[in-house]
Amino acid sequence: MSFEPVVLFFLLGVLAGLLRSDLKIPGSIYDALSIYLLLAIGLQGGVKLASYPLAAVLLDGLIIVAAACVIPLVAFPLLRSLGHLGRADSASIAAHYGSVSVVTFSVGVTFLGQELQDYEGYMVVFLVLLEMPALVIGILLARYGQGKVSWGRLLHEVFFGKSIYLLTGGLIIGYIAGPGGIEPLDKLFFDLFKGILALFLLEMGLVAAGRLADVRSYGAFLVAFGVVMPLIAALGGTLVGVMLGLSVGGTLLLSTLYASASYIAAPAAMRIAVPEANPALSIGASLGVTFPFNIFFGIPIYYWMARYAHGIGM
Repeated sequence: MSFEPVVLFFLLGVLAGLLRSDLKIPGSIYDALSIYLLLAIGLQGGVKLASYPLAAVLLDGLIIVAAACVIPLVAFPLLRSLGHLGRADSASIAAHYGSVSVVTFSVGVTFLGQELQDYEGYMVVFLVLLEMPALVIGILLARYGQGKVSWGRLLHEVFFGKSIYLLTGGLIIGYIAGPGGIEPLDKLFFDLFKGILALFLLEMGLVAAGRLADVRSYGAFLVAFGVVMPLIAALGGTLVGVMLGLSVGGTLLLSTLYASASYIAAPAAMRIAVPEANPALSIGASLGVTFPFNIFFGIPIYYWMARYAHGIGM
């Protein structure tokens, strides 16, 4: 199995944070990198989506979203019973793990490119669809038997927040333009993708290093949860991918989506809907534990699972 070098940029950032280096990426550059990645992922998915029938994609999407709703429903009781966390914190963490990480998905795409493994282009549609359901479930779990939720403000934050808006916009533009129409932009949004991702992972490493103290202060349970929960979710993603007839690459990406944990859309939504939850717990676990686990170890494991499920030897 070949090694994907961009993940070393994440490690470089983590080491810089732990060694208290003065390395910093200005906030404006970080924003520009994230905008680029979201648009590039959407555009690439839209171009590939143009070659598939929409009806089949939407049917698969319904099954994939329904299966993904099980993830927060499994995570919540584990956090309550084994972690002894309160209802609000358990619901918030469950929502983070039921939602998805765009950057983890993009590392998975890059990994497949390194392996010369193709995948269904419409996987980015599922990336967009899987942001929302877990957030709603997490809020319902937190608010069960309690007061009202400002659903209008929450839905606006989720649907018109940067992540969903740019992913959806790029998807639509790529779909309308198609391979021929997008060609003048492919050097910017396709050829430079891996380099921009490497810079973004450098910043993610710096941020993750700052969250490690939050995870340590709450004991070994969150560390164990941040590793075991993605493996359980990825197994479910593998089974769903094989059931739907996805390719090995598509199955890997679906497993990666199920295994990832949000640290962009979910924190924003939980801040509005469940303000009493401690964000250090959810972001510390998702970004400090699960994100590095996935990009260093998880994605190769999920690739092995996908190949094994498809009857292909390693």
